[in-house]
Amino acid sequence: MENIQNLPIDIQTSKLLDWLVDRRHCSLKWQSAVMAIREKINAAIQDMPENDEIKQLLSGSYIHYFHCLRIVEILKGTEASSKNIFGRYSSQRMKDWQEIVSLYEKDNVYLAELASLLSRNVSYEGPALRKQVAKAQQLQQELSRKELECQSGAADMRERYYASCKQYGIMGENVARELQALVKDLPAVLEDTGRQAACLEQAIQLYTAFTNFVSDWSEPVLPMLSFVQRKGNTTVYEWRTGSTPTVIERPVVEEAPPDTVTEETIDWGDLSSGAGAEEVNFGITEDSVDWGITLESGKDEASAGDIDWGESEPGAVEIKVVDAGTDCPEGVARGEDALSVLEYPKTRSQFIDELMELELFLCQRLSEMSEEGDMVAMSQFQLAPSVIQAQTTQRVQAMLADVRRLLEGLTSLRMQHLFMIQASPRYVERVSDMLRQKLKQADILVLKRASLAEQRQEALEEQAKLEPRIDLLVTRTKELQKQIEADVSKRYNNRHVNLMGVIV
Repeated sequence: MENIQNLPIDIQTSKLLDWLVDRRHCSLKWQSAVMAIREKINAAIQDMPENDEIKQLLSGSYIHYFHCLRIVEILKGTEASSKNIFGRYSSQRMKDWQEIVSLYEKDNVYLAELASLLSRNVSYEGPALRKQVAKAQQLQQELSRKELECQSGAADMRERYYASCKQYGIMGENVARELQALVKDLPAVLEDTGRQAACLEQAIQLYTAFTNFVSDWSEPVLPMLSFVQRKGNTTVYEWRTGSTPTVIERPVVEEAPPDTVTEETIDWGDLSSGAGAEEVNFGITEDSVDWGITLESGKDEASAGDIDWGESEPGAVEIKVVDAGTDCPEGVARGEDALSVLEYPKTRSQFIDELMELELFLCQRLSEMSEEGDMVAMSQFQLAPSVIQAQTTQRVQAMLADVRRLLEGLTSLRMQHLFMIQASPRYVERVSDMLRQKLKQADILVLKRASLAEQRQEALEEQAKLEPRIDLLVTRTKELQKQIEADVSKRYNNRHVNLMGVIV
């Protein structure tokens, strides 16, 4: 017997209630008894004395048997004046709570309720709270990651914006104004390009001599390139006529409108006013339409029998071809003739094509000159002009570098954009909208990051609210565990009782 007395009683927490019922410590109908007790407790707490400890016991916690015992002990002090000579209390408060305690002790209902409460804390309340905390922590990590993505995305969009502005050659503070200011500098840039073309004289002479030597080419070689090399970036009028204009009337450049018309700004009128289709006025009347046909009435009107079906001999039709610019006075450059050859798209394209042609020739010639020991090539060029034989690899390389420098200056991305802006003022609006869209996306990402930061702060506050609840639940569960172990131990001659699996 002494050995049995020293052995502890180990009870699994999840099976504690079944253990108590199986050993007849509690009744199977304990739940109905608890419901009656809970009703009495709810009625009793409506009339309680002013006491800080009682307030603490009743605040936010499930009132069980041991709480009721403590309330009775407190009421013995607060209701001492109602105690009679027989040791009984005339206070209704004391009677109510003493009745609740006695109902709890009947059939050990309190023990079954405490076992159920402990099992619920361990199996449901604790895991649910910890799951909420883990979810809040996971949400914070995810929101932090999204914040970093938004921040990096906004920085990337701004970097793209300034990189695009750099390609256009602007600062990006006022895109439309800066782009229009660049176009004003375009004539000066093209004039400088025309002056730089003067260094192509030797390259053009070499290409011309080579062409005449290897073939019977009768047409001019690189006419536009030769003209710009001699004359510079002159007007199209001078290129076309060969004479310098006395008056230059440049075309008026259309300024881009300040605002673009969008679907929101279009006034479609009141389409639901009930007007019929016949009331819609399109601004076109039968009398106002000019179909390009006039009827001349003579003295005698032709009848159906007098129709001429083309059998008679048709009259001669004279077509006169008028050359461009003939309607202008002599010496006056107007319209396209007033533009420089590097401004006018057609002549500029011809200039660039001839530059590419000269570049390819110099590259091929440089490749041929770098080959050594080619006796056939040497014998072929013995009768070549001196301008061909006198060339060296270094001189051809220098010519090629000059050609490529001019070609790169005209075909760079910045110059392409400037030509587009000059040709179409609406292009400024499109570029401005495109760049503004990048900044708008960056601002959207910044606002989204601020929203994510607020959500992360809310998740952090939620976690801060849950953690004290978990600590309080752990404390109360441990107290409940000790109380149940002590109560069960008294029933088995104070044997040591261990409730297993109490982990909150």
